[in-house]
Amino acid sequence: MLKLIVFDCDGVLFDSKMSNRQFYNHLLKHFGKPPMTEAELDYVHIHNTVDAIAHIFRHYPEQDLAEVDRFRLACDYTPFLQLLKMEKDLIPFLEITFPLYHLAISTNRTNTMEQLLERFHLRQYFGKVMTAQNARRPKPAPDALEEILDHYACQAHEAVYIGDSMIDQEHAAACAVPFIAFKNPTLTADFHVTGFMEILDLPPF
Repeated sequence: MLKLIVFDCDGVLFDSKMSNRQFYNHLLKHFGKPPMTEAELDYVHIHNTVDAIAHIFRHYPEQDLAEVDRFRLACDYTPFLQLLKMEKDLIPFLEITFPLYHLAISTNRTNTMEQLLERFHLRQYFGKVMTAQNARRPKPAPDALEEILDHYACQAHEAVYIGDSMIDQEHAAACAVPFIAFKNPTLTADFHVTGFMEILDLPPF
């Protein structure tokens, strides 16, 4: 019996590519570097912030990455939150599932996650939020998802994980949690969907 639904954030709860593009290009511009390529955008979209910064500054060995990280932490993230687009059927899905299941998040976001949840009035839905900041290791390592399972005393088969990337696929597989691929038919998954309300028709539900 299903007890727990775990969500990725970027690409699932929100279309965040434009926000990520502007944020990481802001970091590059501050340090006098050119904007990201499309391939670099795809990379930062699914990886944790530390790995993303290392990747986009990899051609600039003279740049102190600790300095970049200090600048990142000092940035006002509000303008970039305004570029996020919430999935149109997210709130109806949460309203239906919240009374029936435990809801949690496992994301590779770091210090921006709580601000995001507060701004979009989502905090009340999620009992456990794991990020690359509070997990022992970021995704695709299993640590965050394992901690969520332990928190709710759930077995892997009593949960599902909703994600949109190879990182998410590997994250779910590392814990043997059934995986729902969100708007990405190229992933290997137990189920594929193009929107949240489709999930309610899946066998686990």
